[in-house]
Amino acid sequence: MKNKLWTKDFSFMTAATTLAIIGGEAMNLPISLLVFEETQSTFLSSIVMICGMLPDVILPIFIAPMIDKGSKKKWLVTLDILQAISYLIMGIWITGHSFSYALYIVFVLVVGTISVFTRLTYNSWYPDLIPIGSEQKGFAVSATIYPFVTIVMAPVATFMYQSLSMSTIFFIITGITVVSIAAESMINEVAAKAKEKYTFERYKSDIKEGFTYIKKEKGIRNIYTYMSITNGVGNGISNITQAYYQSTPMFTVTMLGFLKSAEMLGRVLSGLFQYTKKIPVEKRYALTKFVYAFYDLSDAFALFMPYPFMLVDRFICGALGTTTATIRETAVMSYLPVNMRARVNALFNVFFSIGGVMFQLIAGMMGQYMSYRSVALILGLFTGVVMVIFIVIPKKENKPIYEAERKA
Repeated sequence: MKNKLWTKDFSFMTAATTLAIIGGEAMNLPISLLVFEETQSTFLSSIVMICGMLPDVILPIFIAPMIDKGSKKKWLVTLDILQAISYLIMGIWITGHSFSYALYIVFVLVVGTISVFTRLTYNSWYPDLIPIGSEQKGFAVSATIYPFVTIVMAPVATFMYQSLSMSTIFFIITGITVVSIAAESMINEVAAKAKEKYTFERYKSDIKEGFTYIKKEKGIRNIYTYMSITNGVGNGISNITQAYYQSTPMFTVTMLGFLKSAEMLGRVLSGLFQYTKKIPVEKRYALTKFVYAFYDLSDAFALFMPYPFMLVDRFICGALGTTTATIRETAVMSYLPVNMRARVNALFNVFFSIGGVMFQLIAGMMGQYMSYRSVALILGLFTGVVMVIFIVIPKKENKPIYEAERKA
């Protein structure tokens, strides 16, 4: 039987997404490694990562209504063209110049701003490319792409950092982004109905409507609040882990790359499992609670484990993490009205960015005065408590969302 999911448009979107993630991984890890190597400061390293998130604090709320009303294809292609130009300019500029901390601050701010638009557009358009009834498979594919690419790119990115100049890395990423743009251009967007003139009054009304929807949906608020905190803490612990590997004689950045690859291998295998076997709707909520508890405790104690156990731990966390990510995306995107996706995702991105900025900053500051292991332990246990408050206790509000199914 012909696979219902793999239409031409879904295939091109998958290819474009894969290429975009390859480019992102080839850029993010080398920049992170370079900044810590040049500054030897977890705080300054955190500031660079935080600057990439700052645009998410405010911008999504104001741009989401325009994305909801506009052509998703035009938005995505235009934004990726701007992204490619940014990479090219950066590569040209740093050729022959020494390291400049301020330059990388500006660069991540620019790319972060473009990425705000890109993520909202992608998250709003992607569900429309998945045929009705194939939601779990479609989101399983989406959740598997990143870890699959990272399995390869984590060690490759560390090798590139050690073997190539940063300017060469930026030129390579520019080329990858251009190919991604070509794939996006091949996707057919369903023609929108004739639209009335989009006035400023309508724009204000759409923003207000988004806030009103979130205000009445306590379950959505609970899920997004927890995710913003746990992802912010996760990013902070990731920076601390990187510093731990770069400053401990028995470890190397290559070992750090393989640690990340172990986690991503778990994510890939979990994604393949969910692609072939549907998780019963009535089990989504219970499984989510178990995985979140396991993941938070693992983050807390990972740096106390011998390296082989770290690899196993990251593999298990990767498998469980993709499971809950697919469940959440399938459920929440099925639960949300189509015309509210970009606006709700915008607020979600704001929550994410606030959590990311706050906890990366906290982790970086703690890393200046405490052992890296202690920082990870405290932050990991903290997220466990937050999970109980926002996910476990409000069962009445959360469970219906996890059991939602999209209707034709």
